[in-house]
Amino acid sequence: MSNSMIKSVKALEILDSRGNPTVRVFMELEDETKVSASVPSGASTGEYEAVELRDGNAERYDGKGVLNAVANVNDRIAPLVIGMDAREQAKIDHAMITLDGTENKSNLGANAILGVSMAAAKAAAASSGEELFSYLGGTDARRIPVPCMNILNGGEHADNSVDFQEFMAVPVGAPSFGEGLRYVAQTFHALKKILASRGLTTSVGDEGGFAPDLGSNEEAMELIIEAIKAAGFEPGKDIMIGIDSAATSFCSDKQGNYDLKWSGAGHKSSDDLITLAKEWIEKYPIIFWEDPLAEEDWEGFAKFTAELGDKIEVIGDDIFVTNTKFISRGIKEQTANSSLIKLNQIGTVTETIDAVRMCRDNGWRYLLSHRSGETEDTFLADFAVAMDGGHLKTGSASRSERLAKYNRLLEIEMLLEDEVLYSWK
Repeated sequence: MSNSMIKSVKALEILDSRGNPTVRVFMELEDETKVSASVPSGASTGEYEAVELRDGNAERYDGKGVLNAVANVNDRIAPLVIGMDAREQAKIDHAMITLDGTENKSNLGANAILGVSMAAAKAAAASSGEELFSYLGGTDARRIPVPCMNILNGGEHADNSVDFQEFMAVPVGAPSFGEGLRYVAQTFHALKKILASRGLTTSVGDEGGFAPDLGSNEEAMELIIEAIKAAGFEPGKDIMIGIDSAATSFCSDKQGNYDLKWSGAGHKSSDDLITLAKEWIEKYPIIFWEDPLAEEDWEGFAKFTAELGDKIEVIGDDIFVTNTKFISRGIKEQTANSSLIKLNQIGTVTETIDAVRMCRDNGWRYLLSHRSGETEDTFLADFAVAMDGGHLKTGSASRSERLAKYNRLLEIEMLLEDEVLYSWK
């Protein structure tokens, strides 16, 4: 039997997909297993997310350096976890939470803690000779998620005239993950041709979706419908559309008032946005809507869900931040019917699994998600399969840090062979 005790832990400051610093953790076990894990970083962040520790030194990376987080791994966390069994994920994670001693991980930094947490899971899987997805998910981990591919960006993820942050192509009608990926990749390329033919920019945003200046938010929907058809697919049957408004980014106060500032559509109330959503859901094949209202607008969010939750999946991101305290409130108040799940929002693998379990136990769906600042680490792909959520968003068919996750899922599909499952529900 292998010795899976942690022998060494060391961190390094690396760069994420936006060229900003993040943390990479190297871990070695007594049986000479060696792994590394790299931590993603968000741009559109919820107010109550676990704290991503930055140095604040304006002379290095405009204050975004993570040398303090690296030092916390090397000098404070490493002595704590060395000698612990990498297979005891919850024990390791809770020890780091206790050492940090804050509610939001602001002492050690969620980026420091998560790097070690992910590395422990990877090391334990490698030491046991298992694939990461089967180590974390067990024998039932065999469903590949439907890829919700971001093909058009706006909001905080792009420098353009579109307010809503993400428009995603969702291949619900595909017979397999590989085919689903082909459906949406072809749609992505069809959209590029359409944009180019109209003299619109084909540059991409942080997550690889196109970021053209458009006349309105609705024009984004019309373009996507056109692209789906141009790629040879039927909207609503082969491919549906997912939206992430990231409404906190254009919320002008905490009273449910919004300013669609990028498109110039002006000020709107929660009720105005609900009315817009009703119109769009009647007109377009929308399957889910993430953060249609802001993180403080609990009342508006609940009203949105009451009126539209029987038609689409209503997903909370900034409002829940992968935190069981907020998800529990959302379940009680029927704020949504699904939660986004991001590892670095909460800061440990164990707490992320707890959030998934709470959703599942209460009949909610959950959408596993990347961040806008990503790395080539493919942990998320394995984690999505392990958590059996059915759908995943991890960017577009461009930018290698996004494609690394898709390509890993293709590998997993190959490994599972005849045992693989692929379905929206």
